[in-house]
Amino acid sequence: MATADRDRWLALGLLLAALAVAYAVLVHPWWTVPMLEAESRIETLQQRELRQRMQLRQAPLVRERLAQVRQQLGGRPGFLPEASAELATVGLVQRLETAVAQASPGNRSCAITNRSPVADPSRERYSRVVVQARLRCGTPELAAVLHSLESGTPRLFVGNLNVLAQRHFFGAGGEPSGEGGLDVSFDLYGYLQPGAKPASSTDVPAEDVNAL
Repeated sequence: MATADRDRWLALGLLLAALAVAYAVLVHPWWTVPMLEAESRIETLQQRELRQRMQLRQAPLVRERLAQVRQQLGGRPGFLPEASAELATVGLVQRLETAVAQASPGNRSCAITNRSPVADPSRERYSRVVVQARLRCGTPELAAVLHSLESGTPRLFVGNLNVLAQRHFFGAGGEPSGEGGLDVSFDLYGYLQPGAKPASSTDVPAEDVNAL
């Protein structure tokens, strides 16, 4: 009787071992693992779908907030009004010419000798439009030009200012018009509005700007 019981338990153990080996070799890698992976993918997709639904529900609020921000930015005088870098370059040149004409009517004591757009290598938050200018001015006229450029609307900035004294000032006709004077070069720049077209390889050539 004891031998028979031991044989039955041994047979049962061997059966369980065989079933475990069969599960490990056949069932687990071919059924359990794929099912677990499929369940994990389903859970991931469900979470993604939930996030997308929440984002879609917030879409009207986001659009409303975006419209408010654009309206606020559009009302700020700090950005150039033009919709592209090419138009903004022309606008900068016109602002420069207006400032010089107001400081020295007829270019008697202040004249533009060069103005040309330059590529802006800086990586700032907002796109910048730069025009490199060179003037020959008297000291009071130069002060008036710089004040006009930096205090107007939209906001413009002057950088890389270099001033050299010269013995004679030559007016628009090339004739000396007085003692002293300054040979001035600087970068005049402003910032495009968010969403405006930045500068590209098709910018306004320097000769076209100078011809304005």
